[in-house]
Amino acid sequence: MSVNSNSADPWRAAYAHACDWELDLPPLSLPDMFAEAVRRHGERPLVDFVGRRYSYAQLHAEAQQFAAGLQTLGIRKGDRIGLYLPNVPIYVSAYYGAMLAGATVVNFSPLYTVEELSAQVADSGARLLVTIDSAALLPTALKVLDGTALERLVVGSLGAMLPWSKRILLALLGRKALSKIPGRSDVTPWAQSLHTSAPQATPIDPMSDLALLQYTGGTTGVPKGAMLTHQNMSANARQVEAIDPHQGDRDMILGVLPLFHVFANTCVLNRTVANGGCIAMLPRFEAGQALKTLERVKATAMPAVPTMFQALLDHPNCAKTDFSSLRICISGGAPLPLPMKARFEAASGARVVEGYGLTESAGVVSTNPYEGEERIGTIGQVLPATRVRLLDREDPTRDAAPGEPGELAVQGPQVMQGYWQRPEAAATAFAERPDGRWLRTGDVATLDAQGYVKIVDRIKDMIAVGGFKVFPSQVEAVLVQHPAVKEALVIGVPDDYRGEAPRAFVTLDDEVTASGEELRDWLNSRIGKHERVDQVVVREELPKTMVGKLDRKALRAELGL
Repeated sequence: MSVNSNSADPWRAAYAHACDWELDLPPLSLPDMFAEAVRRHGERPLVDFVGRRYSYAQLHAEAQQFAAGLQTLGIRKGDRIGLYLPNVPIYVSAYYGAMLAGATVVNFSPLYTVEELSAQVADSGARLLVTIDSAALLPTALKVLDGTALERLVVGSLGAMLPWSKRILLALLGRKALSKIPGRSDVTPWAQSLHTSAPQATPIDPMSDLALLQYTGGTTGVPKGAMLTHQNMSANARQVEAIDPHQGDRDMILGVLPLFHVFANTCVLNRTVANGGCIAMLPRFEAGQALKTLERVKATAMPAVPTMFQALLDHPNCAKTDFSSLRICISGGAPLPLPMKARFEAASGARVVEGYGLTESAGVVSTNPYEGEERIGTIGQVLPATRVRLLDREDPTRDAAPGEPGELAVQGPQVMQGYWQRPEAAATAFAERPDGRWLRTGDVATLDAQGYVKIVDRIKDMIAVGGFKVFPSQVEAVLVQHPAVKEALVIGVPDDYRGEAPRAFVTLDDEVTASGEELRDWLNSRIGKHERVDQVVVREELPKTMVGKLDRKALRAELGL
């Protein structure tokens, strides 16, 4: 069955509706995309870093100097270069500079422990790591340098990137910078890694050469390196840009999402370069600083995860902030609770649209429209040049029955090539069909007649209750409607009679009280009998991933499940 089938079956027609927007996306490398942006917008600011502005031409020149420096160190096409960085200007130079040298970038979270960073450095085979002189980062990087096959550190100075008047911002990181970079032959200060000679031209095949190894979050197992080509990344940036109705207007994006995450790589960095906009970059998310920056730069857009929107709402300065410049907020990374969406839209006057994507799809698969009809509770319609289908949950060689939920599968120019050094994992990640291979997302979804996709839950998160399947996200969606509930996670716990029973864990809004028993009774009166929870556990906090998503896997591990 083709997703573009002209069958009269309305379920088949929904596939066609969801996939009927074509977009010409010729092969394009990320360095070429950056060079074209410099040609058109060279003197425009690309980055605003707490008041200090860096132009397209300035950061491109630094990227070229870094590429030349890498080549002097013996870095060749296909070598892996790790970025162990918060959101700082040299991230841009190092990212595009590594690719100009023909290398593949590997993003590492600044929150990684020595063990986590060592494991991914070893798995990726990274030869060189770029970091900064933060007391939280450099000691960890040095231990990894000494304990793995990593050959060199390049260390940037955070203070040197800041405006003179704002070097006090080091305190924003909650840490001190190291006063001196260790004098070792295998540690090079950023300034010394830059060479003024032009880098040697390195031919790049956008369709086959890897731009990025992006490790999955590991919420469903050991993190795996998604292999993303230059075309995967540049196509997704162009797809995201194509759906923006404000093309050509002033574009100032609030860069609070961490750039090490694929969501930010596409929706903050590459998409901004593609349209000539500017990123108001913050080294980490802190609600008060984000509100100040949004107002100072008159931000027009803000991609974020739901917990960021909640933190902004909770901050005492939220009501005093001028949001008048803000046109659109894009929520991704986790389901967006409807009460939170309504509250933030009321506070800011900006539309908050929910989107969806995966590491394996270079960031984005679908989103609700920025203007016009949005379907609350859905992840919108797929991006141009993207195709979707629903697979039978038990047999991915078949489609789901018409009208039934199925596993969401995706096909498009943004879909990864496979997993780094894990061919067996890549084999199970795709469903081979007569019309090509389809990325299996692991998410159960429905698709309406207009092509709007609704995620029901993750296959691995489903709870088996006496022969019935319970979707935790559906129970959570009801629970967060209670006026006292801020966040909620539902997991399955062992039950002697039913096999598993749903159990809910919540945090409460400030200055609101409610007992677990009250919340349990309120919830169970509003959901199906098989969905009813045995307890609602009230907690001070719930575990979150490094990008602020509620972490079901960590909660299970904490409880020994």
